[in-house]
Amino acid sequence: MTHEVHAQTQIDLPLTEAWTRLRDISLAHHYVPGIIRTEIVSEQTEGVGASRYVYRSPRSYIQETVEEWQEGKGFLIHLHRGAKPAPPFRDAWFRYALEDGGDGKTLLTTSLIYEMPWGRLGAWLGGKMSGFVQTTINDVALSMKLYYETGTPTTAAALKAYKAGINQ
Repeated sequence: MTHEVHAQTQIDLPLTEAWTRLRDISLAHHYVPGIIRTEIVSEQTEGVGASRYVYRSPRSYIQETVEEWQEGKGFLIHLHRGAKPAPPFRDAWFRYALEDGGDGKTLLTTSLIYEMPWGRLGAWLGGKMSGFVQTTINDVALSMKLYYETGTPTTAAALKAYKAGINQ
């Protein structure tokens, strides 16, 4: 069973500027909560086949490889570790999509598409994880908004303060 979770936010930048930031896949650690470093591990730095490691600690990483590239609109990355899936998934992908939001703004949609191992148990666990996954995907979208609009890497404290401000 495949699960898909989405989040959307509006970025106060024109689509072309948002795309200029998004297309640089070396910047994930500036806007993905919990990522401390990004390393490009392919010869190409963008487009289908471009690949990066994203580190949660100095030794713990997930590999992400671009499988679809829509110039000016976004891309789909496959989450893995070499030939194996990224734990705990049987398979997983992350999509970043941009649309013109009008009035010089951009609509950003972030999505995680994932399949769990272990048959029915995995399907059940995948459903139970959806709340946690939704929170994570929301945080990625909001962190990207903050980074894109300010140019400053989003910290946990900045994200928390922003979320507190929009929830008042």
